[in-house]
Amino acid sequence: MIRFASFAALAALLVLSSSRAWAGDLAEGDEAPAFSLAGSDGQTHALEDYRDKQVVVIAWFPRAFTAGCTKECRSLREAGEAIRAFDAAYFTASCDDAETNKKFAESLELDYPILSDPEKDVARAYGVVHEGREVPERWTFYIGLDGRILHVDKEANTDGHGEEIAAKLRELGVAEKSE
Repeated sequence: MIRFASFAALAALLVLSSSRAWAGDLAEGDEAPAFSLAGSDGQTHALEDYRDKQVVVIAWFPRAFTAGCTKECRSLREAGEAIRAFDAAYFTASCDDAETNKKFAESLELDYPILSDPEKDVARAYGVVHEGREVPERWTFYIGLDGRILHVDKEANTDGHGEEIAAKLRELGVAEKSE
């Protein structure tokens, strides 16, 4: 009986350990998971391309062509000038396929790319897709020049997220572009 209890305790610990290791635990100072994803602009965007050059902001959203995601993506477009004042590359991202995100971006006349992760590998690495959650959480990651996470926002306001991003870039001390 003691052996069985010890085995059960070990099994429970292993399950707990593996579920705790999911990327939803990514925090300030952690290395950001690498990505190379198709953008709605027809280009492939890789985190490594921005290393030592620009801060990267990725705002994950659940699904293209839905009310909240439409509001959020529009909000980033409307705050584009404020966001572009900083030396940062910014994207929204979803697990929709590239063609869907291209159509979505065109329908909203977005001036920034939406990244597509239909295989959900990057979304899982960032923890936005996890057990019990097949579409991404509405979380935004701020990644420093060194590839480390500066901040994770898990409370995005769909109506004003673009302004929130600009304010957070200022708060984080991200360099402003010189004219």
